[in-house]
Amino acid sequence: MTHAPNPPADAADRRAVKPVICYPNETLPEVPLAMYQAALEGAEKVGEVLVPPREARTFHVPAGSFFRIVSVEGPQVGDLNLHNANDLNERFYSGKTRALHGTHLTTGERMWSSFPYLRPMATVVDDSLHWYGMDEYGGSVHDVIGTRCDPYTGNLLAGSQYHHCCHSNLTRALAEETGKPTAEIEGMVHDVLNVFMCTGFTRDTGQYFMKASPVRPGDHLDFLAEIDLVGNLSACPGGDCSSEHSSDAAACYPLLVEILKPQDGALEGWESPAVNGYDRSHGS
Repeated sequence: MTHAPNPPADAADRRAVKPVICYPNETLPEVPLAMYQAALEGAEKVGEVLVPPREARTFHVPAGSFFRIVSVEGPQVGDLNLHNANDLNERFYSGKTRALHGTHLTTGERMWSSFPYLRPMATVVDDSLHWYGMDEYGGSVHDVIGTRCDPYTGNLLAGSQYHHCCHSNLTRALAEETGKPTAEIEGMVHDVLNVFMCTGFTRDTGQYFMKASPVRPGDHLDFLAEIDLVGNLSACPGGDCSSEHSSDAAACYPLLVEILKPQDGALEGWESPAVNGYDRSHGS
């Protein structure tokens, strides 16, 4: 069967149909952002983890505490995974987060967990790059549209065997955290929040693109941990991702993760969210 080379007579009418938002989010639980920001303002730093260039590190954040990812030496993007510290099967769900909030996250938006839990894992409380918005190319910062650079795609496209991709870095870090072999733990690594990365889709072909990140030393992205978390952050081998990733050619810098504890009473009345209330027996 061949396709007709010319568009149908009503092609313009078909294209003109107005879109409908798939997941209207006005009924999502309200974020008490003012309380979170006030608690962050008075929070005390209680720990930190430095993530070396082209490596990953894990870190722990108790529910009701904050963590901050900071650019410290030069423009650098990072790939962030989150797991429930008490059940690693509950992990960040990039696709559902994208469906609920859009292609890029910023202040007041949340990182949601996988089925069957589907609850907030972390809330963005402050974003020093919020000013960037969306540029003329359709690019913005902190995306949930990319996966993570990985050696399998590198091998597929270029025949490379590069082993400091973010996927590899995150796998090694989580294997060290759990004490399990990398082959066993690799499946726990999941699609990421691309922190500080500036990305979008091309208008003509719809391809995922990256461009030089606007991040500079001192820029930060701050979160409230809504549940007990194990975070896993890779300092991407692409540096600011201005030209390439998955190589040793780009200038690459460390990222700092700071853990901050709010003052007693600063989150009065706050409770860690319960798992999703859907009764799975209905689907049996």
